[in-house]
Amino acid sequence: MTLAEIISLIELDPLVAVDEPDYPIETVCGCDLMSDVLAFSQEKTMLLTGLTNPQVVRTCEMTDIKFIIFVRGKRPTQDTIDLAWEKGINLYLSPLSMFECCGRLYQAGLGSETMRPID
Repeated sequence: MTLAEIISLIELDPLVAVDEPDYPIETVCGCDLMSDVLAFSQEKTMLLTGLTNPQVVRTCEMTDIKFIIFVRGKRPTQDTIDLAWEKGINLYLSPLSMFECCGRLYQAGLGSETMRPID
């Protein structure tokens, strides 16, 4: 799916829009545990989260996630927004719950991240 399709599907409003609307997204991760994001992230993944602190941006920077969607209409702090601009990470807001966002994206054919076995 492209970012433009996702924007329409889950009613996104941009806060920090760095990448073009035709950017391809292959998987989505709905998560509030940043340790899980670190353990299971993949390329071209979009993160859905209810956490709004700068640590979310730092985690995404470490895992090469370029899109953070804040669910339930939650707005990040200005520190988080400023850090996202600095790191080139896109931030969007959705008024929908994480469950609703994940359900719509799954129905539209977007895959979930594959869990890797723990050694």
